[in-house]
Order: sequence, then C-alpha cells, then structure tokens
Amino acid sequence: MNTPPDYFEGQYARADDPWQLDERWYDRRKYQLTVAALPRARYRRAFEPGCSVGVLSELLAPRCDALLSADRVPSAVDTATRRLADLPQVRVQHMAVPEQWPEGPFDLVVLSELLYYFGPAARARVLQQSADSLSDRGHLITVHWNHPVDEHTCTGQQIAEEADALAHLRPLARYDDPDFTLTVHERGTGPGTALSPARVEGLA
Repeated sequence: MNTPPDYFEGQYARADDPWQLDERWYDRRKYQLTVAALPRARYRRAFEPGCSVGVLSELLAPRCDALLSADRVPSAVDTATRRLADLPQVRVQHMAVPEQWPEGPFDLVVLSELLYYFGPAARARVLQQSADSLSDRGHLITVHWNHPVDEHTCTGQQIAEEADALAHLRPLARYDDPDFTLTVHERGTGPGTALSPARVEGLA
C-alpha cells in the first residue's frame, strides 16, 4: 500500500521542515554526494518530484537551465517556493505523482527519498514514467534510505534493483553505504553502454 496523503500533511502541520532536511549532516552529506554524482556539468531540463522544502532543489539548480520541483503537500510547496524564490530557473509546483506527471522530455529526473512511500505497483509506475520521460542519454538518479521504517515499503537497495531492471536504462554508477543507496542510470535505446564523464570528454 502507498503511504496515505494525510501522513505527509500531518508531518508538515507540525513543522515547516519535519525531517530537518536543512539541519542534519546526514542529509547535507547525502545531497552533496547526489549532486557530485551527476555525470554532466549541466542539464537543460530537470524534474524533481517529492522535493519537500527544496533543500536538494537549491543544490541542483546551479546545474540546470530549468528545474521543475514538485510536491504533493501544499505547505511544502509554499516553503520550497520561498526558499527558491531567487532562482529564476526553478519552478515549484503542487503535483501528486504518479497520477500527475509533467510533459517531458527531461534530461535529468531525480527521485530522492520518495519511492519507498509507494507500494510495488505505484513504485513501478513512477520508475517507468521517469524512464519514459527522459531524453536519449538523459539521467535518472535514485537516492533512498536503507534502514527499516514503518512507513517505508522497501529500501534503497531494493529500489536500485528495480531501476536496474527497467528497459532502456543503463546503469552508470551506484553508491552504497549503510544508510542509503544512490544510483545513476542513463537512458539509451540503441546498442552500447552508458557514457561516463571521461568517455564523453574522450579521455577513456
């Protein structure tokens, strides 16, 4: 089963940043690793569903010509909008995936601490929508917690395996530590492997 919407609404009713994403070293370190793992220096158009209060969005923005950040909770959208107001390339939108999905293509989709709130069917749908909305050679980033939580339906390691199984996605990078798993996949419908940054620049 998916985590019900009132769980998130209750969390944000108690605090603007209920998971203290802007304060904890764990999250700041994870976000820095996420941005460092992006294979390209810059992306034309990116999508980050489940953006919460926009902490990761703020770090992604300098790497993007246009970034759409979205969340299903209106108060989180309001907080993120205020946080990102000085970044003209960022648009924050109220959106509940997978029922709502923006028109692509995107050359970057970032799914951070989101998919374990969905049951298997909805999680598969979000992953497939992400892959389908990528342009050729576009990148899908997944980053998720590995410890058991009552509201979570799976772990980051399980999500990584599900992303590996998607057609037209080629694994490019993976980082595992006891707390979270981060993966980078590249969309490609033709033969070949994902292009690493060194291969793109002709160094390998």
